[in-house]
Amino acid sequence: MHLHPARALATASIAAIGILGLAACTAPAEPEAAPAEETTSEETTAPEAPTAEGTPAWANPISTEGELIATITAGDITIEAYQLGTEKATKTGQFATPDGDPVIAEGDEIVFVNYAITNGGEAIDLSASLVSIDARYDDWPYMQGMDSVVDQELFEKQGVFSSGVATGGYQESNIYTLGAGEGFSFGENFPYQAGSPITFDVSITPIDAEGELIHDERVEAEGAGTIG
Repeated sequence: MHLHPARALATASIAAIGILGLAACTAPAEPEAAPAEETTSEETTAPEAPTAEGTPAWANPISTEGELIATITAGDITIEAYQLGTEKATKTGQFATPDGDPVIAEGDEIVFVNYAITNGGEAIDLSASLVSIDARYDDWPYMQGMDSVVDQELFEKQGVFSSGVATGGYQESNIYTLGAGEGFSFGENFPYQAGSPITFDVSITPIDAEGELIHDERVEAEGAGTIG
């Protein structure tokens, strides 16, 4: 597979893409170094994910709408990635290229993917970041992740939650307990590339009773699929 040279992607707010376009960006000669901390990696293709038996009070309910394109198992937690429909971007995305052009321009086609997350083990305490999923096309040319469009109406139109935390589900303790057998859903959008292989990198870091991350128990996994 031919990979494009990595180029740094200038991060921009929607209102500041033009400003970021003035900044010069250069690509590092080598990829970023892996985290120094020791992590536990696991890549497993599960033929059948566990069925969620409920939803935490803080979470949006689990959804399995769409076409299943990847299943990733990270420790006791299973993540299913479902491709939904496409939409025309109603605004520019959040990132700009080194030349100052938006990665997603208004009118570009974007695709929605929904993640159904189920805990097949004992209860686990998570931070507000919950389960981190980094989806990238295998030929994505930038160091940073893929761009997206922030438009709640588009999420609602596709039946996707933009966050795993439900309205009113914020926890002041920063402890989000995912019980045994429980699940939740959230999704995202990114540029639509029909027929493109895509990789999902998952990381989960539990927290302790004080809400501090337990880095030694961090779990990482990877899954692959194809955007239809």
